[in-house]
Amino acid sequence: MVNRQVVLAAHPQGVPVASDFRLVEAAVPVAGPGQMVVRNLYLSLEAAIRGWLDGTANYFEPIVLGGAIRGPSIGRVESSRLAGFEPGDLIFGLHHWEDYSLSDANTVLLRKLTPNPLLPLSWYAGALGGSGQTAYVGLHRIGAIKPGDTVLVSAAAGATGSIACQIAAIEGCRVVGIVGADEKAEVVRETLGADTVINYRKEPDLAGALVRACPEGVNVYFDNVGGTTLDAALMAMAQGGRIVGCGMISDYNNAASPTPLYNLWQVVERQLSLQGFLLYSYLDEVPAASAALEAWLSAGRLTVLENVTEGLSAAGSAYSAMMAGTTIGKNIVCVDQT
Repeated sequence: MVNRQVVLAAHPQGVPVASDFRLVEAAVPVAGPGQMVVRNLYLSLEAAIRGWLDGTANYFEPIVLGGAIRGPSIGRVESSRLAGFEPGDLIFGLHHWEDYSLSDANTVLLRKLTPNPLLPLSWYAGALGGSGQTAYVGLHRIGAIKPGDTVLVSAAAGATGSIACQIAAIEGCRVVGIVGADEKAEVVRETLGADTVINYRKEPDLAGALVRACPEGVNVYFDNVGGTTLDAALMAMAQGGRIVGCGMISDYNNAASPTPLYNLWQVVERQLSLQGFLLYSYLDEVPAASAALEAWLSAGRLTVLENVTEGLSAAGSAYSAMMAGTTIGKNIVCVDQT
């Protein structure tokens, strides 16, 4: 038996390309005391991984050249010497792009899954995993949404944005989405139920378009993009508005030269709150988020947008497509079992 791994072959220059990744073979790990071996089933592709590919640390250490790509996964326990986990258990945690991962009590996000047999297991990597939980916690804990709010969501057709749009609508908010393609705008409007959708690529004056779409101002901006989109949104915020800093994908491929913000004074003038957050800091709120999301999904009130790529060898190409902005919904790799 071998353990196939996707490793970092080169530091990406801008948008990652398939050649930045390489498939190699290694030995299958063996569990030591306090460890378990996990057979990865689904890899959750995350925009945050991009920040680990440049060789510089952020809130995690960088992935070294030749090192396996780090990322969340759903897996099944193959063997265990870790208390509380038995062979056959389904788990979620921050592992690597590989067939088999070692896991222990210090594994970030590690939890045992008890999936609803009526729901696809892959949903626990997205809508019922970090993407959905991030949307829920961000809107409620940071955004403090309430019925009647106008909620603006950027990257509204993405993994987290698509769930954020629907949660805001369920909670009685007016929802405005920002996307980068007409195809995505149609999905966000017709499938996710947003009241208004703006294709930023067709707006020479995005700030003006947002002001027209939100004449009474934006109460909560769920920001997945940063950069010029955040700068424009600042001009459309209502007095006392809340900005939820979830991600800044517009600069992930250009971290060495981030986009300047020119309208930051609006934070003072409009008495805005702007708070970034990482789900890792709110893990005590994950159970409530998961319960609400599963209830909505089971009742048919949430729609899951999922883009599944088959095969570990295609993980690099799938990640490249996601970071180029060509996909809709949650991007997942189904690890083939050969």
